[in-house]
Amino acid sequence: MDIAPEQLQFLTLTEILKESTSIPKRAPKTFYLITLTLIFPLSFAILAHSLFTHPIVTQIQNPYSDPTQTRHQWIRLLVFQLCYLLFLFAFSLFSTAAVVFTVASLYTSKPVSFSSTISAIPRVFKRLLITFTWVSALMIAYNCVFVASLVLLIVALDTQNAFLLFLSMVIMFVLFLFVHVYITALWHLASVVSVLEPIYGLAAMKKSYELLKGRTWMAAVLVFGYTVLCAIIAGVFGAVVVHGGENYGVFVRIVIGGFLVGVLVIVNLVGLMVQSVFYYVCKSFHNQGIDKSALHDHLGGYLGEYVPLKSSVQMESLDI
Repeated sequence: MDIAPEQLQFLTLTEILKESTSIPKRAPKTFYLITLTLIFPLSFAILAHSLFTHPIVTQIQNPYSDPTQTRHQWIRLLVFQLCYLLFLFAFSLFSTAAVVFTVASLYTSKPVSFSSTISAIPRVFKRLLITFTWVSALMIAYNCVFVASLVLLIVALDTQNAFLLFLSMVIMFVLFLFVHVYITALWHLASVVSVLEPIYGLAAMKKSYELLKGRTWMAAVLVFGYTVLCAIIAGVFGAVVVHGGENYGVFVRIVIGGFLVGVLVIVNLVGLMVQSVFYYVCKSFHNQGIDKSALHDHLGGYLGEYVPLKSSVQMESLDI
């Protein structure tokens, strides 16, 4: 980033997007390989998931199917879902680690290469895994409240209680529009903190919470915009590619499916770069200086690189 650290806090949403999309130009080969090996498989899996599960679900819902066959289909579905979730989880963290590490390397003028990024992922992955575990615990609590509000909605519809219906809809609206979006923003920023600072897990979430202060609305807009784009892409893919067999030919579905996967790849890549840039924006907003030299050494630690001695006392001892 060519912008001075103290000026980052003044970036608007449009400028953050512009700055984020310009980053790959500084290391095109590295970002091309990251996109091809990590972000493309992730994006393809997200969309193709429903394409593979739809036939299984159709057979399960068939009232004329044999009970034994139905049981086998349920097992297939559960196994497929488990493999899908593990793949999604792994490649999501891999992609986050790769992009955040590469963007930070460029920011500190550290030599960037695809091999160095891949070499750093194993150590970065451990930190992201611990942070993700804490976020998952928070999401479980959120989902419990969401399910409770859903039950309240069902009861309201069943009893035709207007007050309960209104209350449950307000709770669900607030939970999604504010709580869900905020937790997602907290998670994304905590992921960047886990890579770029010597903290992770609950400490990274606390740091993310502090960094979001004063920039919560901006984070909410970015997360909400990303969520809407992904929902639109997934909706069109489902309507045309998965369920559009009667209205669209095979060739049209393949072309549209390939196009939508490409669009989602771009959205995911830009989203990962935005969360990296947004970290620096929040640091600048809170007047937390970024020591590029210290960050450079921190990134080198993931690669097992030698950290140069900076203390004069240490250098004198070495000379003796």
